[in-house]
This record gives sequence, structure tokens and C-alpha cells, in this order.
Amino acid sequence: MEARNFIRFLFLTLIIALLLLLTLTNLPYTLPLTNKAEELLDCSTNSRWCTSKNRFFQSTIKQPQPPKLTTRLHTSDVPHHPIDPLTLNELDKVRSILLSHALILNSNSYAFHSVVLEEPDKSVVLTWNHGDDLPPRKASVIARVNGDSHVFTVDLGTGEASLVDVGEHSGYPTMTIEDMTSSTWAPLGNADFNRSIMARGVDLKDLACLPISLGWFGKKEENRRLIKIQCYTMEGTANFYMRPIEGLTVVLDMDTKQVVEIVDKGKNIPIPKAAGTDYRFSALNSKINLVNPISIEQPKGPSFTIEDDHLVKWANWEFHLKPDPRAGVVVSRVRVRDPITGEMRNVMYKGFTSELFVPYMDPTDAWYFKTYMDAGEYGFGLQAMPLDPLNDCPRNAYYMDGVFAAGDGKPYVRSNMVCVFERYAGDIGWRHSESPITGMEIREVRPKVTLVVRMAASVANYDYIVDWEFQTDGLIRVKVGLSGILMVKGTSYVNMNQVNDQENLYGTLLSENVIGVIHDHYITFYLDMDVDGPANSFVKVNIKRQETAPGESPRHSYLKAVRNTAKTEKDAQVKLKLYDPSEYHIVNPSKRTRVGNPVGYKVVPGGTAASLLDLDDPPQKRGAFTNNQIWVTPYNKSEEWAGGLFTYQSQGEDTLAVWSERDRAIENKDIVVWYTLGFHHVPCQEDYPIMPTVSSSFDLKPVNFYESNPILNIPPNVEKDLPVCNAASSA
Repeated sequence: MEARNFIRFLFLTLIIALLLLLTLTNLPYTLPLTNKAEELLDCSTNSRWCTSKNRFFQSTIKQPQPPKLTTRLHTSDVPHHPIDPLTLNELDKVRSILLSHALILNSNSYAFHSVVLEEPDKSVVLTWNHGDDLPPRKASVIARVNGDSHVFTVDLGTGEASLVDVGEHSGYPTMTIEDMTSSTWAPLGNADFNRSIMARGVDLKDLACLPISLGWFGKKEENRRLIKIQCYTMEGTANFYMRPIEGLTVVLDMDTKQVVEIVDKGKNIPIPKAAGTDYRFSALNSKINLVNPISIEQPKGPSFTIEDDHLVKWANWEFHLKPDPRAGVVVSRVRVRDPITGEMRNVMYKGFTSELFVPYMDPTDAWYFKTYMDAGEYGFGLQAMPLDPLNDCPRNAYYMDGVFAAGDGKPYVRSNMVCVFERYAGDIGWRHSESPITGMEIREVRPKVTLVVRMAASVANYDYIVDWEFQTDGLIRVKVGLSGILMVKGTSYVNMNQVNDQENLYGTLLSENVIGVIHDHYITFYLDMDVDGPANSFVKVNIKRQETAPGESPRHSYLKAVRNTAKTEKDAQVKLKLYDPSEYHIVNPSKRTRVGNPVGYKVVPGGTAASLLDLDDPPQKRGAFTNNQIWVTPYNKSEEWAGGLFTYQSQGEDTLAVWSERDRAIENKDIVVWYTLGFHHVPCQEDYPIMPTVSSSFDLKPVNFYESNPILNIPPNVEKDLPVCNAASSA
């Protein structure tokens, strides 16, 4: 028996070594991508763990087929607006130009980590009108060539590519999909790793591994791109995240795919059971219908239009919308119609998710480094999954694809990445009923219908749902939903009665042998507010208690609003405090209402969890942009990513916190507001085996922007205007 096992082990190791050798000869281009439209890859699988169909250890669990949607080929796409994303044909051209550049032509290895539109200067975009010629189309490309990071500007008109000096950076660019997928199975070429897996009783065909960014924790991690690999077993469940091979961590050189170190400290920790972990509807033994099916019908169709692929028009709103491989979605040139003058008024030039910081609160060897930057390390848009019609988005939703570049520069389609739809949930826009004591029979109510832009990213186990919701009263709500699957830790405990009161589990015992580790989520948004123009100011409206003078009033105290205009960046740094409340206004001091108030918008905070980590803790140094909930900086085209341009293994020297230390002037300037939504997550059993969605949001709300209620004149619903749906008779 032992001889047969040894021969089997040698055979498997030989196959793995051959697969690794074949792949390394083609690195970094391991995805079968092509620029032929009929062969374009539809990236509909999770790219943060290896799912290659050619892997001999691929799971045999069948996945349910998603509803069929029309697939666009994008071969005829052309740009219509200065900030339209690069088209498929433009991406092809960028690749062709770069492959002729001397630096790449004479290189031994290269990979394209980001290929996006280099947007024209803001002044150019603001003065451009529909029908004008487009400004020169350029691409901004981040590439690694012979192990060094470079930024190129590629002029699509002249065919020239030039290097851009972005200064020294300690980190590396966002990983490519090829980096992630190839790293997950590279350890299988190492005999010691294979022995460790088999010693845990796991069959290699059931293995699933995750590429885990390792943050930065000192000199030994410098001067080479490293990644850590941890693995799970898929035996008996699609939810392999609940079956960790605890304590086994591989440190891998991401460029050479060589194993640097193997740490195996969990040999005595059992792998949790598969029973009760599968969340797929088709795999559940019992199913319950709690409510009848519901759908909002629109016989006349939706009220919004999308012109030239990216210009969204709805009710009194107009904005530009595009997918982005790092940010997910970008909304730009946001304007709203004034109900009195009819003019389109500027609200925001550009808004997007700048960074997501997710530190886990377990300092032990296999967990301390789990402090993810999901946008800068993995690409928030790269992890976006195709949306599921009727479940992710309702009927009459419009779906938008992302067209991105792979590591070799070839374009591929991220289908149905964004949806746009109208929402009506029975909410009220405004109302008033008059009391009978007045003798007036008045009951006036208006329904609230909103427009939602949605994307969902599955960053390995976690799912993030990001909504930009536009209301007819001028409010913009930005909401983040958290769902998906917890990242769990294996343990020998099966019941809390086994746990010593003094022992720190670093989380919650969710099921037998499973601990859900405490962690935080911080989602930082970039908001380039242009309220009636670029020159704006940030005003803190402090709500203060005022004592009354003796004999002044029967009241002893009241509240007053004290307005302070921030002069410099440090004046505008805000840590939210429950008992020191303020409003946070972005105003245009040169534009005033009829009665003299400066027009503006205000940030209405929500999701106010704040980081409690030591400021000198290495993860917090990298995530120092979460030290405040609100920052305000002067507009700078190069300052868009709160965690820095090159986030992977960065040391925190190029973050929003560092930029803001310059304390630049921001009064009556073109300013950018940064807001961080925060969540503390102490897992509970209801989060097992998959989490019900938890959401939080913040608002951008008009404050003296209009002369009066902007939706005063909208009509109420009346029966004759609504569709009639015949419900099935009740039992």
C-alpha cells in the first residue's frame, strides 16, 4: 500500500512539474485571450482563485447556468465623449504601439497591469459640447518590463508612446488576472507543498487556493513581488471557503513562481465538515417560499435613456457612466436640471470608489498579513462579476459591459458588469395631511422613484454591491452592501464550552471547527464636487449648545449653527463625533440664492465605523486614508487613488494622508472631497454559511442649491396611469 501511494505521489508530482514548466514558458500570458471579436473572453468567473478548466484537479461540482443575455461584440464601438473608455479597437491599437516601443521590444518579460483612457484635462472636458471634435485620444498604461514598473502615455492619433515620470514608489501595480490565477497553482510544482496537502488528507483534485496579498511588514519583503497562497478543500461542497487547510501558508515569488517559504503550523487542526455549507439553491435539501414573487412592471418602458453607450439621462439628471478595471464604475459630469430656469447645473465632475481597506483582526502567523486593499491590489472592477437578471437587477434594467485589457494587452469583455434601473419601493417623496381641527381636508403625497447604477464585485469570498442612487429632489445616495462568504479560520473547538475564558479566538465560533475572524471594511470614495462650477469651499457647520442669559427665556439652552470655512486641508480633516455634531457643506461662494445663501451640497455621513488600529501599525500606515472620515484636497489629476498609485506591497508613502500633510489652500478652489464608509464586523452564526447583505450609505444632499422644494410640482400617482396586474387568487 505504501509503495502504491509513493508511486502515485511521484506520478502526480511529475504531471504538476510538467504543467508548471509549460506554463512558465508562456508567462505572464496564461489566459487564452484574443482580439478576434468572435473569440473574446467573457470573464464570468471569479479571478481571485484558480478556475482553469485545464487543471487536472478542477472541481467536478457543476455550476447553475446564468440566464442568457445578449452578448455585444464591441467591434464597432467608437468614442463619442472625451471621457468615454477605450474601445476594443483602441485597446488593440495601444497594444500594437507599445509592442513596437524599444523598451518592450528589447525586453525579456513584460505585462500590462492597467490600460485605461488618459482623460483630457478637466478644462478641456468642461468646455467640450456635443458635436465638437473629440480631443486627442490617449491611453495611460502601467506596465512591468524586466521586473520594473513603468507608466506610459500612448497617443492613439500619432501612434507615439512616451514614458511618464511618476517618481519613486515602494509598491507595485495592481495584480493582473494572470498574476492571480497562475500564482494559485504554482505551489503544486513543489514536492514539499504536495506532501503537506496529502498529509492533511486532501486529494489534489479537490484543492482550491487563494492568492493573498501580504501587505508590507519590513525589509525582508522588499525588492521582489511576493504573494501568499492558502488553500481549501472543495470536497463535498462548492463553498470551499468553509473548509480551510488551516495554518498552511506558502510564500511565493510572483514573478518567478518559485516557492520562497512554506509554513505549516496547523497539522493538528481538523478541516471543517462540508455538511451544511453549500449555499446553491440546487444543492439545498429543503426550500422555503416566504413571499410571493414580486416585480415592478413598466408597460411604457423605463424613463431613462442611455445615449452613445455612456450618457445617462433620467428625469432631471444627466451624467456620464463607465466601467473601470480599478474603481469598478465611474460617474462623471453629473448635472441636474433647475426646475425654475431649466438649465443643467453642475453638481459633481467625477465620483468613484478609490480604495477598499479590509484588515483582519488576528495577529497570528497565518492571519496577521490579511489587510487587503481590494482596489489597488486586486482591481475592484477586475473582480466585478456579470449581474444576474431579476435577482441582481430588476426587469427593464439596462446592462453595460466593461471592455478591459489583459496582461498581454489583448482586450476582453466583462459582460453585464453594470446595470441601470429605476427603483420604486413604496417610499414617499414628500407628503402632508392636514389635521381635522383646521377644517381643511388636505392629503397630498408624492411617490419617490429613483434611478440606480449598480455593480457587484466578488473579491474572492466577499461580495460588494455598490449603488449610486439618484433622486428627483437632487439627492445622490452612495450605498455599499456587503454579502458573500466569511473568511474563516479552522479550529479544534466544536463548542464554546471547550474554550477557556481567557483565550482569544479573534472571532466567533460559527460552527464546529469554524471561527469567523473579526475584521473591518473601509470604502473610500473620491468625490470631485463642482457645485455650479469648479471653485468651491468646504464649510463645517458646527451644531453648538448655546446657554441663555439669566431672565432671557424660560429655556436654559438651545442649539445654534456656527459656520467655519476651511482655509487649508488640515482645517477640513474630519473625525466624526456623536456629541460634537456638524454638517459638512460644499458651497460655491460666488453663487447665491435669491435670499443670499451660498448654493451648495452637503455630505450626510453614514457607515461611520472608524479604524481603531495603532497609527504605527504597518497596515494602518498603508491605510492611513482611513484616519479621518472626511478629507478635502485641492484638485490634482494625479491624486485619485487613496492608497497610492502602486499599492501592492507599498509602505504608505503615497497616500491621501501624505498628500494632505502639505496643507494646501482649499478655499474657493477646485476641491475634491473624500468620504470613507466604515464597517466593523464581528461575525455571528447568521453569517454562516453565507451572509445576508448588510448595507450602509452616505448622501450628497442639496443645501440651498434650489430656491425651494425642486419636486413641488411633480404629480401624484392615480389609478388610471398605473398598469393593472391580475394577481393569482389566494388559497
